Amino acid sequence: MPYVSNEEAKSAVQDRTDAQPAPGRLARLADSDIFHSFLRSKITVVAAFVTLVLFALALLAPWVAPHNPFDLASISILDARVPPVWMEYADPRFLLGTDDQGRDLLSGIFYGMRISLIVGFCSVFAAAAIGITLGLIAGYVGGRTDALIMRIADVQLTFPAILIALLIDGIANGIFGGLDRKVYAFYILIASLALSFWVQYARTVRGSTMVEKNKEYVQAARVIGIPSVIIMARHILPNVMGPVLVIATINLALAIVTEATLSFLGVGMPPTQPSLGTLIAVGNDFLYSGEWWIAIFPGLALALLVLNVNLLGDWLRDALNPKLR
Repeated sequence: MPYVSNEEAKSAVQDRTDAQPAPGRLARLADSDIFHSFLRSKITVVAAFVTLVLFALALLAPWVAPHNPFDLASISILDARVPPVWMEYADPRFLLGTDDQGRDLLSGIFYGMRISLIVGFCSVFAAAAIGITLGLIAGYVGGRTDALIMRIADVQLTFPAILIALLIDGIANGIFGGLDRKVYAFYILIASLALSFWVQYARTVRGSTMVEKNKEYVQAARVIGIPSVIIMARHILPNVMGPVLVIATINLALAIVTEATLSFLGVGMPPTQPSLGTLIAVGNDFLYSGEWWIAIFPGLALALLVLNVNLLGDWLRDALNPKLR
């Protein structure tokens, strides 16, 4: 057997290593601890599947819904309050029955879930943008700026989110009372939810920023003259996003429930653009007259959506917690 020196062996190993392509992002994700933790939790897998199905039905509502509940030409008042297909006097065209205006309830749930998800995602994104920005500034700058931002956050925490949303909606109605509610209700609702949920992001990001700003890589960035805005955005922000993702996932479910509550109270989406909360509010008027399906089926869809999003949020919280790995 020929003699091989150490230098030649190291060179051969290095050549084989260089010849192997670097694993892609999907390969690294499949080999990560988070992915294996996801696969080990059967409840999380089921919750993710159900959530994806609900998201797909909401996103593809114009194509998968049996009817268009917003098309007045295809709606007949003679089809109002038709029961589901398994009950007497049902109509096979309407699987889950119809509401008081003759709109197909299954199609209304698909379209209503779409509006609820759009409002939820937009409000969570806006709240995260406000909270992350203020949290970074408070944690990095400190001093009076930190004290001012945190005192505002403390005052807001003394009020329930639903009360703040009602207050903002009332102020907006007073300022823009002459405008059509169908036009601005969507934007006012998003603003109300965003201003109700930004505090959690700000407090979490502030605490993480106060830890990160004292580390060596931040000190080195300061020494070489990098502006504070660049340090916060490029160096500190990526290292504080873990808890933010968990809060955003849980807040998505909370935003959907809050939107449904506001719509149920009559200060959310109008009946012409019904969300799940609006559908429940409409069905509540007929709940005790025997037409239970008008309120029950949208309520079940709302509960199923919120439950599965919450389950994913709980799993993500545990998966990103280094103490539980």
